[in-house]
Amino acid sequence: MRKAYPPIEPYNAGMLDVGNGHEIYWELCGNPAGKPAVFLHGGPGAGCIEDHRRLFDPDRYRVLLFDQRGCGRSTPHASLDSNTTWHVVDDIESLRMKFDVDRWLVLGGSWGSTLALAYAQTYPERVSELILRGIFTARRSELLWLYQDGASWLFPDKWQSFLEPIPEEERGDLIAAYHKLLTGNDEDARLKAARAWSLWEGETVRLMPDKKLSELHATDEFALAIARIENHYFINKGFFKDAQILRDTHRVRHIPGVIIQGRYDVITPMRTAWDLHRAWPEADFQLVDGAGHAFNEPGILHQTILATDRFADETT
Repeated sequence: MRKAYPPIEPYNAGMLDVGNGHEIYWELCGNPAGKPAVFLHGGPGAGCIEDHRRLFDPDRYRVLLFDQRGCGRSTPHASLDSNTTWHVVDDIESLRMKFDVDRWLVLGGSWGSTLALAYAQTYPERVSELILRGIFTARRSELLWLYQDGASWLFPDKWQSFLEPIPEEERGDLIAAYHKLLTGNDEDARLKAARAWSLWEGETVRLMPDKKLSELHATDEFALAIARIENHYFINKGFFKDAQILRDTHRVRHIPGVIIQGRYDVITPMRTAWDLHRAWPEADFQLVDGAGHAFNEPGILHQTILATDRFADETT
């Protein structure tokens, strides 16, 4: 089983003003002369962590990581203003131009897979390869599975905690009910809702429980960003027409790709990855038995490292 590369520090980092009051944090890691790659984190609203740097061979890659609008080290924190999929697609392209990259490998997991596909479908000439994990396309059916009636059957105990901030009469549309709390003026209610939303994801993301992950999702700063931004995106259907990402897959079928999916992924069930596989049969489809959703579950990590290693020496 392949494991992550050793921890590394960025050799350059900074903030990029992308307009409308937003500044996004970016960092460059690895070999300044290496193959260009960009990593797209999940959420939306989760931000990057140190272990994301370790998905690439630091001797062969020049990797850009950045915190998307409103999360991580980007500012303003948890802001929903001028924060849509298409703003972030433009941010990726602005970063590409800032660092004078012609074409680069794009790796994204969970929401990052959605964003990677949206970017590649918009700028296919700028993507050398795609590596996607835990596939999510923001279809209504996917949102209802996680936030209305689906995953609750597998985790009724965790689901009960998710329901608690919402009055019983408003539980027919939980995304809308949460939106009212997460964007309301009651600071205590906003924070309580953010923690409940964040923990629902944090405690179902792995096949086996992870106490440290649950603790992260319960922290005020992380919970506010991921809950507010996810809910904002999801009440707006990801700022897509339903099934848009799958419908437009033909725009990227010429790009070498790898699709990595955990068999027992509750956050983004396998059905979506399978639908993408059928729409994009040229991509290498890697189904990982014995894995959930998290990027660092052993089988998923193994396949991710194999994929980045596979493309490391290919020309861009």
